[in-house]
Amino acid sequence: MTDGSDGLTVTEIMRQNVPAAAPADSIATVARLLADNALPGVPVIDGDTLVGIVTESDLVFREADVSVPTVVPVLDAMLVADAGTPFEEDLRRVLALTAGELMTSPVYTIRRSATLNQVATLMVEHRVNPVPVVDESNTLVGIVSRADLVRVIARLEGASIGEEGERAGFGPV
Repeated sequence: MTDGSDGLTVTEIMRQNVPAAAPADSIATVARLLADNALPGVPVIDGDTLVGIVTESDLVFREADVSVPTVVPVLDAMLVADAGTPFEEDLRRVLALTAGELMTSPVYTIRRSATLNQVATLMVEHRVNPVPVVDESNTLVGIVSRADLVRVIARLEGASIGEEGERAGFGPV
């Protein structure tokens, strides 16, 4: 990563005034929030508490076919042969009618004082996008997506290339 990324905090790259869904909001309401705000995920808030997140992946999964596990009779028993995700979890997501039924919970969050490197590591290690940003009292204050990180990386890399080009006598790039 470029030298400039070490000092950047989540506060400097996060989106503020994030729209949120309530657990009772319909799937249509959540889909509109995602589409209208160009977000890959929307936090689900119950009162002032962050209780979950609904992402584009959750909505797309809802439209996919669910594989019913194969039941194999063995003597007097019935064994379920399945190496994928638990069928109950898949079924829950497909049948969800509200944000509360579809959301992923618990939610990975990050403090606004975290660095760009820390949020990038969280996203990669846990395969999450976006990540809600919370303050010291765990109140939602923003959200960071991969697209936000890409914009910052492009700006940092551009500045780095520009500086190198100027040093080499080529002028701004």
